[in-house]
Amino acid sequence: MPYKRPALLLLSTLSFLILTWILGYQIDRTQFFYLITHYGLFFCLYLAVFFYSVKKETILFYTMLGIVLRFILIFAFPNFSDDIYRFIWDGQLLVNGMNPFDHLPSYYIEQELVVPGLTSELYGHLNSPNYFTVYPPINQLLFAIATYCSPNSFLGSSMILKSFLFLCEAGSIYLIIALLKHFQLPEKNVLLYALNPLIIFEIMGNVHFEGAMIFFLLLSIWLIALKNKLVLSAIAMACAIASKLLPLIFLPFFIWRLSIEKKASTEQPTTLLSRWITKLQTINWSKNILYFSILGGVLLGLFIPLFSGAFLSNFGTSLNLYFQKFEFNASIYYLIRWLGFQYKGYNIIQTLGPALSLIVLINIIWHIFNEKEPNWNNLFSGLLFAICLYLFLAMTVHPWYVALPIVCCLFTRFRFPILWSGLIFLTYINYSYVGYFENLWMVGIEYVLVGIFTFYEIYGGRCGDLARSGN
Repeated sequence: MPYKRPALLLLSTLSFLILTWILGYQIDRTQFFYLITHYGLFFCLYLAVFFYSVKKETILFYTMLGIVLRFILIFAFPNFSDDIYRFIWDGQLLVNGMNPFDHLPSYYIEQELVVPGLTSELYGHLNSPNYFTVYPPINQLLFAIATYCSPNSFLGSSMILKSFLFLCEAGSIYLIIALLKHFQLPEKNVLLYALNPLIIFEIMGNVHFEGAMIFFLLLSIWLIALKNKLVLSAIAMACAIASKLLPLIFLPFFIWRLSIEKKASTEQPTTLLSRWITKLQTINWSKNILYFSILGGVLLGLFIPLFSGAFLSNFGTSLNLYFQKFEFNASIYYLIRWLGFQYKGYNIIQTLGPALSLIVLINIIWHIFNEKEPNWNNLFSGLLFAICLYLFLAMTVHPWYVALPIVCCLFTRFRFPILWSGLIFLTYINYSYVGYFENLWMVGIEYVLVGIFTFYEIYGGRCGDLARSGN
């Protein structure tokens, strides 16, 4: 059946195209007023399209439009993030036979080492010249390809990386549709990802490899849940981890789902310990050992080319700094930090960071041991719990970190990550000041509103069609 309101379809399409052009090509992150107004318009239009798209033809049209918007951004140089320069720096080192994990960028400048492609101009753009790289092997491989194919053009390297992410995004959209059909969820949920402005502008606009991680994660789940391809699923999961380390926290949720055919005892355990022992007895050890051995072997194979005497030390140093030094757009951590100043008189980040990480780990383990009927249908509920717990306790939450909660929520009844994806762009106000300054009022507004909506979804209802669409 043809679309009954062609004028609205045309107007919304033109609006998406114009806003994508403005946000992708005309505005940088220092122009906060223009950025947030255009992003806000895009976000409101996105929600309206989701609410009013009912027909399959309309859903398909807007899904394809989402892919077109991503294609348009391939040719735009990243304007909200300067991480691209570190990608190119690492790529130039690899092309010249050097390991990017061996030395700090500042080392090459201070030692006056002549390395083709490592120019003073490129160094001047780096946002972390005194920190070791933290990008895992899939990223590093692509950095090398991009700089090899375009050694003298920042834009050219960016376009090559974006072309890869474009393929990942197209693949993710396909897999989302397939998984929604399999789990018998509304197909319109794909629009929450396909047209989400945070996904479009942070992944395709700013070259963040959450796009690759999400694709490989979805591919892994699709292979095991729909196709029962255990080996290929393990390989895909290894690629997800080798794109971003974050999916490591999801691995415990696979243990009992790989053991679905093994039933628990009919006897009802009376204590917590006996219940956990009984649950351990339901693990299909052979299947889990095979899956995780393949995953570990592929990961090892991907990391081996980067191994050197300094790799573990330097890579570990960067990760340690992430948990003990960096602070940006945190929520619960900022509250605890404030209490630390009140009672200790100084920033307790050195102990607080590792402690919060331990809390995340303990809660994830507790959650998986207390899942009543773990299956592939409710997997994403567990993944959403894990990633949001991690982010709510994290010390650093950049806008693109919310990409993973967005894709997880599509398969659940929860929609607070969608609201979060709209509000988190308020943090770009920090770049509009002369000299970096974090506006904690914006952080407060963001998390208060997200917290209220999250509480409402958990305890108060489902907020009409927007929340019910995930059931």
